[in-house]
Amino acid sequence: MICHAFTVRCFKRLERWADRITGAAGPFFIAFACAGIFTGLFAFQDVVAATLRWKLLSWPICLLVAANMVMHYWWACTVPPGFVGEDERPLSIRTGRYFDVTPATITTCSKCLSQRPERAHHCRICNRCVLKYDHHCPVRINACVGIHNERHFILFMTYFVLACGIFAVNGFDGVLLALGASYVYTGMDPWPYRIPQIAFILIYVLAAVLSLAVLSMLSYHLWMVMHAETSVESQDFHIYRKVAKRRGETFTNSYDLGKIRNLELFFNVGKGGYPYYTLLLPMRIPPYTDGRSWARRPGYRQHGGVREGEELTDDDGQDA
Repeated sequence: MICHAFTVRCFKRLERWADRITGAAGPFFIAFACAGIFTGLFAFQDVVAATLRWKLLSWPICLLVAANMVMHYWWACTVPPGFVGEDERPLSIRTGRYFDVTPATITTCSKCLSQRPERAHHCRICNRCVLKYDHHCPVRINACVGIHNERHFILFMTYFVLACGIFAVNGFDGVLLALGASYVYTGMDPWPYRIPQIAFILIYVLAAVLSLAVLSMLSYHLWMVMHAETSVESQDFHIYRKVAKRRGETFTNSYDLGKIRNLELFFNVGKGGYPYYTLLLPMRIPPYTDGRSWARRPGYRQHGGVREGEELTDDDGQDA
């Protein structure tokens, strides 16, 4: 028991150190990400854009993808995620024939003692509770992903994958030219562009690799969105299902209104929301709720298979 307690204390101390290091290194990650994005955009404009087929169709699409990627990244980084107590102005919540909205259960955070609604969790790095907390992302946005910036975070990853994919597909000839493989049959100068050859090759490889890496993360997040879960709730629900199964019951996620409807509510489009075409434009769209009321399945005021007082808290290690 003494050895176990000592091991737990050591890991907790390492965890706190890691949080401090991660929080301090966040601005450097942001600077690196911005440098990579704008270098990639310059490389695409300098090398790839001139060789695009169907320019009248390709140019508007490429510009739209680039604008969405840059703007959603800006908003994901700069829009506050929704700290509890910071903005108490309620949003206009649509009710009636589209969906039912139920006020959230209020609890007290054992770490910062704030009164917070359900789906809010405490972030160890920010040391504050965040409405609909998903996770703290130090590498990409150096901020929490919460109710007010989660839409921009997902759309940034979507357009980032599209941008990197377009670059990877259309930039391969440029890589061959940079390597000297196409000099023999093109009759062009060895490298007639402003960006150095080695820089173009490196940014191309980085774009190809990141398109696959971010696509895997995007797929996971979209899977959770379609099931009306956050990263924290995905862990919690796994435990809830085990508890319900031991009782001979079935856990039911009360937020789950079906995959399509969950996507519509998350992006705030469709019935009762904004038009679908707003997903294609770099626009600031607020969430459908203020984080203090939630759309639920008909007949549910809380999750099925979970009894009052059994909800997991941040003390259970589910918050990050």
